[in-house]
Formats: sequence, C-alpha cells, structure tokens
Amino acid sequence: MIQVHDKNKVVLVYLITKSELGGAQMHLYDLIRSLHHTYEIHLVVGSLGWLVDRCSELGVVCHHLPILTRNISLFKDVRAIGEFIVLVKQIKPDIIHAHSGKPGLIARVSGAVCRIPVIFTAHGWSFDPHIPKLRRNIAFVVEKLLTPLSTKIICVCESDRQLAIKLKVVDSDRVVTIHNGICNVDPPLATPEINPPQSIVVARFNKQQKDYETLMKAIQSIDREFKILLVGTGPDWEEAKSTAQDLNIESKVTFLGDRLDVKNLLAQSQFFVLATHYEGLSISILEAMRAGLPVIATNVNGIPEQVADGVTGLLVPHQDVNALSEAIVKLINDPVLRRKMGDEGSKKLAKEFTIDRMITKTKLVYQSIGLDKY
Repeated sequence: MIQVHDKNKVVLVYLITKSELGGAQMHLYDLIRSLHHTYEIHLVVGSLGWLVDRCSELGVVCHHLPILTRNISLFKDVRAIGEFIVLVKQIKPDIIHAHSGKPGLIARVSGAVCRIPVIFTAHGWSFDPHIPKLRRNIAFVVEKLLTPLSTKIICVCESDRQLAIKLKVVDSDRVVTIHNGICNVDPPLATPEINPPQSIVVARFNKQQKDYETLMKAIQSIDREFKILLVGTGPDWEEAKSTAQDLNIESKVTFLGDRLDVKNLLAQSQFFVLATHYEGLSISILEAMRAGLPVIATNVNGIPEQVADGVTGLLVPHQDVNALSEAIVKLINDPVLRRKMGDEGSKKLAKEFTIDRMITKTKLVYQSIGLDKY
C-alpha cells in the first residue's frame, strides 16, 4: 500500500507517457521542481529516463506504468486505464494532472471512474489543421468525448485555446491558456554579432511534426559561409542524416544528438532556427530567447505568440523553402540586426515567459477546483 506522507498537503498525480528529454517533459519537470515542497507529488510515467531521474533527485515518488505507450493499441490502452485506476486508488490523490494526448485519455477516464478531478494540459492538439486528415478526425472525435470528463483544460498557447473553442471541442469557461515559462537566472549569453555565424536547431527528429525537409532544402540553396548545429534525436534521425547526405550539405550541418549542454551550445551560436509543421509553445525557442538569440521559425500555432516578426526574429510561411532561405541569409548578412533582435527577444522572455508566471497561473487552476485543503 502506498503511504501518503502528509495528509495536510494536497496530493497531485502527474501523468505523462515518455520520460525522455523533450519539451513536455521539461515543462513538467519545472512544475514539479517548483511545487514539490508545497504539494505531495507522485509522477506516473510509461517509460523511464531523464524526467524520472531528475524528479527522483528531488525526492518525488515516481511510478512506472510500462503498459502506457504513445502508440494507439486498444488492448494496451484498456489495460493502462485499469492499471492506472488501481494506482490512483492506492495513492488517493486530490488532483490528477495529465500531459499530452494519451495520458489525457487515460487520466480522464480513470478520474471519472475514481471521481477525482482531472486537469489536462494539451501541448498542441492532434486535431490541428496541419495533422494528416485521418489522424486529425479521430483525435477530434476522441477529444470531444473526453472533454466532459475534464475538470479543466490548459493550453500552452492562445492559438490552441482559440482553435478548440472555434471547433466547439470545449466551452471557453473550461479551457485556459498558460504559456510555458522557463527559469531566467544567469543563463550563459550568446554573442549574436560574431561572424561567420553559427545557427542552431534544438528539436526532436519527428517528421510528422518537425519540418526538417524544408530546412535542409533551404540550407542547400544558401551560398554563404555558415554552419548549423542540429541538436536532438528521434525516430527520423537517421533519415534526416541520409537526407543531408543526399543534398550534399554535410559540410554545413552537424548532427549532435541529444545533449545536456544545450545552454552552452546556444551561447556559442548566433541565431536559432525552427522549421515545423505544428507547434504548441516551443520550449526550445524560449531557451534561444533566454540566450539572447534571434529566432527564425515557421509561422504556425503558438510560435507568433513567442516570436515578434521583425522585432525578436523572423517568421516564415509553412513549408516555404525560399522564404526560410531568405530569412537565414538575412541574418547571416546582418550581425547588427542579429544583436538587436536577440536583445528584444531577451526582454520579451523576461516579461511574458517566466517560470514564476507559469507556476502562479497553474496554482490558480488547482485552487479553482475548490478543494477544502486550499
């Protein structure tokens, strides 16, 4: 039987599928790191890795539910619901807070069975217009069915909130926007004006979401001296390396894989690039802004809420090779502009995307549930 340490504390269960180093995991780690002294927190994951390691260091109780996987499987998903219900009945939490699609399904069904409030944070919607049609339609129906089981839904960008309301997936009073925030204490700062410039991309190699094809075609078309670092791994990492070889751009790109020194790599670069099909609110863009880097990114979803076009960086249309190439060349050619945009990005981050702001708004959502312990 799982022992609860302090009955005077609200007990939170956080649920997420993967424990790998990624945007949703970094977001959740920042929540747990900031709240674990105030609440009793239990972390439930489908796989072990970076997030579990970091949370264990904080003394947070972590539970491994290996039946919980990202891929859809009716048999496994039904079993995952059953196993999670058993775990919830042992922990007896006051709130379940799920992050991303599959955990959102598992948590909301289980919460309804156990009569426990469930908060769901959507790190981007699977019914986004840029998602393939069949997957999009299935996700739309599933979310419509699950929304009544949600005590509150959190979107990480206002674009996602408006999309859900527009499509009548959720009523406006049930969904709130809380922008991702990151710690901004003494980060290593970049020197954007250094020439020749080095650019950097920090993202998973998942071609369903990240648009590496457009990025690499843009790089191929640029006849300038510069290098680009590609940080991250993922299911399409090897394919991306093959594409770089086919396009004969290996001298310009460096595949670094997953790194724990991303802050230092950002500080050694002169601008940041993110080509994507869809995005919630990118943690990697926030990290680039914190380092004082100008950002070139695809104009989709929550990215315009982060990047002020022409002020903190440059926004380009979706899958537009020429526009992306022109934006990169513009920053390659103008070190003064890189410095100016980087400085403006740092100011925007400090004003709008702090971790304190994110934590305060999240606690207000918890408090809005009206539990007696608050």
